[in-house]
Amino acid sequence: MQIYNDYKDHADFLTVYVREAHPTDEWQMKSNVKDDVCYAQPKTLEQRMAIANDFTKRFKYPLPFGVDDMANAADLAYSAWPERLYIIDENGRIAYRGGMGPFNYKPGEARAWLAGRYGEVKHPEKTETAPKKS
Repeated sequence: MQIYNDYKDHADFLTVYVREAHPTDEWQMKSNVKDDVCYAQPKTLEQRMAIANDFTKRFKYPLPFGVDDMANAADLAYSAWPERLYIIDENGRIAYRGGMGPFNYKPGEARAWLAGRYGEVKHPEKTETAPKKS
């Protein structure tokens, strides 16, 4: 979320929910059970919308959020499954194409592109303060 907070005044962000990566009826993972994000693969757009709405509400997700259609047009156009980052420039051209997740999903690369374009956003370093002695 930090990249969004840092660059939302310079770039438009959109998250698109595509087909479920680890549904209970296909390839459920233990981490989904641990994180209580267990869903069957949606068969209808209404089911896909319900999962997206649950996610955005449960995790208080602040970014604009879209949902791919049941023909998976966004997934097919951008090879988005299971996760991927793109930066589209003001001319509608792909300026940055991130690797396919999870192993090549590197938000730091997208951040570096944005920093090169709009300037690096620096955050004050957190310092540990020693407790006061009585």
